[in-house]
Amino acid sequence: MILRIFSFLVMLWALGFALFALTLPRPADGRQTDAIVVLTGGKGRLERGIALLAQHKAQRLFVSGTQRTVRKKELALRTHMPEALFDCCVDLGRESVDTRSNAVETAKWLREHHYASVRLITTDWHMPRAHADLARELGKDHISILPDPVRSEPGFATLFTEYHKYILRRLAAPFGY
Repeated sequence: MILRIFSFLVMLWALGFALFALTLPRPADGRQTDAIVVLTGGKGRLERGIALLAQHKAQRLFVSGTQRTVRKKELALRTHMPEALFDCCVDLGRESVDTRSNAVETAKWLREHHYASVRLITTDWHMPRAHADLARELGKDHISILPDPVRSEPGFATLFTEYHKYILRRLAAPFGY
C-alpha cells in the first residue's frame, strides 16, 4: 500500500513538472494597463518594460528589486532611451531581495498610486511563482494583473529548480510563509 501511494506521488510530481515545463506562459498582447512592473534579475525584462512604457501602454513603470547603487540615468543609457522618460515615469524599488519581497514591494507601490491594473514582466519560467505571489499579496484589492513574460530557453536545471520553488511557495503560502 505504501509503495502504491509513493508511486502515485512520484507520478503526480512528474506530470506536474511536465505540465509546468510545457505550458510556460507566453507574452501578452498590447493591451493598456495603468502600470508596468518589472522584476529585476533576468535578461530582457527591463528593456521590454521600457519599450512598452515608451509606447504609452501604461502611465508609469516600477522596477522592483533595483540595487541601491543604480540610478535612472544609468538605466537610460543602458536601454538607449531618453533620460526624460525615466525622470517622469519610472520608479525604482530598492527594498526587495527575492520574489516574495518583490510582491510586497510591488503591492505597496500599486496601492500608493491607486492603480487598478498592472502588467507584470518577468521571465517565462519565473512568471507562475511571481504572479501567484503578487496576486496573494494584493489579496482583495481588485487590481488586475496581466502576466507578460519575457520568452527564454531555460535549461532542465532552471525548470527543475523553479518548479520546486513554485510548489514550495504554493504549499507554504497558506501558512503565512
